[in-house]
Amino acid sequence: MTTSNGIIEVTDDNSADEVERSERLAMVDFWAKWCAPCRMVAPIVEELSEAYRSRGLMVGKVDVDANPSLQVRYGVRSIPTILFFKGGKVVDRVVGLVPRRHIEEKILQQL
Repeated sequence: MTTSNGIIEVTDDNSADEVERSERLAMVDFWAKWCAPCRMVAPIVEELSEAYRSRGLMVGKVDVDANPSLQVRYGVRSIPTILFFKGGKVVDRVVGLVPRRHIEEKILQQL
């Protein structure tokens, strides 16, 4: 399911199919409602989604409480964690609350 801002809701049910089948760069934010740092990184993820959509960036979000198997599948042990996928494989990750520029640098390295 894609939200109004173009961000894909990645769930156990869709098994990250859209992200794993895509050759494009995908940035997937693992988060939880109760996680304050996750709430702080959320606007950054949305801004970057809008800024890089025209360059082919796909952005997804995984609620780890609602989708625990994805958290296990990708080895996410702390949140927020942002995974970067390219060609269906994890190519980089960011763990914890970091400045926007740090996440943006990761995007630019992979585009």
